[in-house]
Amino acid sequence: MGQTRADKWFEAFIYVSLSLTVLIVVYPLVFVISASFSDPSHIMKGNVWLWPVEFTLDSYTKVFQNKNILNGYLNTIVYTVVGTAINLLLTTIIAYPLSRKDFAGRNVITGFMVFTMFFSGGMIPTYLLVRDFGMLNTIWALVIPGAVSVWNVVIMRTFFQSSIPYEIQESAQIDGCSNIRILLRIVLPLSMPILAVMTLFYSVGHWNAFFNALIYMTDRGRFPLQLFLREILIQHEMTDMVQVQDESLVKHMMQVEGLKYAVVVVANLPVLLLYPFLQKYFVKGVMVGALKG
Repeated sequence: MGQTRADKWFEAFIYVSLSLTVLIVVYPLVFVISASFSDPSHIMKGNVWLWPVEFTLDSYTKVFQNKNILNGYLNTIVYTVVGTAINLLLTTIIAYPLSRKDFAGRNVITGFMVFTMFFSGGMIPTYLLVRDFGMLNTIWALVIPGAVSVWNVVIMRTFFQSSIPYEIQESAQIDGCSNIRILLRIVLPLSMPILAVMTLFYSVGHWNAFFNALIYMTDRGRFPLQLFLREILIQHEMTDMVQVQDESLVKHMMQVEGLKYAVVVVANLPVLLLYPFLQKYFVKGVMVGALKG
């Protein structure tokens, strides 16, 4: 059937709207990348709009010469890998029993878990608990308090229920498989899409996290990258608030200006590289998250 004039106008409106949305989303990323390769003086003058002005790698050279940033980068990688591994392990071993029809009391347990999504102990009691367990200035202060996301547990439980036929598990149980073996040999191999989605969600959360480190960390040698990026941004904002006359301070401001954009690019590069490999699982994860039965 041919399109009516109203359909053509509506289709054109959709294309224009989506094009504007793409530009709004993509332009900040393009600007940050361009600014990171531009001379800092042109950034401060507002000459950088789309393409780098006076292409230079000085900002990236300073990033990789800064021991604090490199140490923070390494710390963030360790926190992300360890934290994501703990998240996946605990989420899986909680979601699997809750997905089994023969597990008595699973709805009650799920209700108690969902309750924690609306009510928590609060920041100060959590800090006191972390302190009393001796986890301050350790990796465990960053990975243990958020080791399980109830929302992700519900999503994974729903995937197990809706995507893996219960009859397969019953057949394996009749053949003598234990619950652990069913989980390892049947459920997990069939759950690669949801595992990929959970890996992405948890790893991005750990990579971008800074608030817990701000609360629980005082040793700069254990700071994640995001705290050093925060220091650079705050330093830049403070210098913008004063009238600067000293030439050395002006030069320092220009260095910070270029360093800021270079650190943002370096900090987000692993996540940007991870998305293309896992994007095919996004729709699957969203659709599973829409079913809470």
